[in-house]
Amino acid sequence: MTDLRLADASAAGLLAFWSLIHIPDETVPSVFGHFRRVLRPGGPLLLGFHAGDGSRLKTQGYGGHPMKVCVHRRQPDRVAAWLRDAGFTIEAQMLLDPDESVPRAVLFARRQP
Repeated sequence: MTDLRLADASAAGLLAFWSLIHIPDETVPSVFGHFRRVLRPGGPLLLGFHAGDGSRLKTQGYGGHPMKVCVHRRQPDRVAAWLRDAGFTIEAQMLLDPDESVPRAVLFARRQP
């Protein structure tokens, strides 16, 4: 996501589910710039991510496997603002399982022409 080696306007759509959670805040605007560059005008983008605030170091994966990766939670409105700044139009925004310990969010956007 930080260095998409795709031609400009070569992707009909993009899906990024629970991968953005591993990108630091200061890098997200650049990632969204790459998404805009490779998407065709009007192309859809569907994002899924952990909602909330703050970051944590995760040291154990599913099945108890050791790992060392940062997981970032973000407010959906903040992610939507980054997308708008990168040239996307937000078409839908949804918070999933808001009462869970780690709520999830989904944003659907389109690349502006």
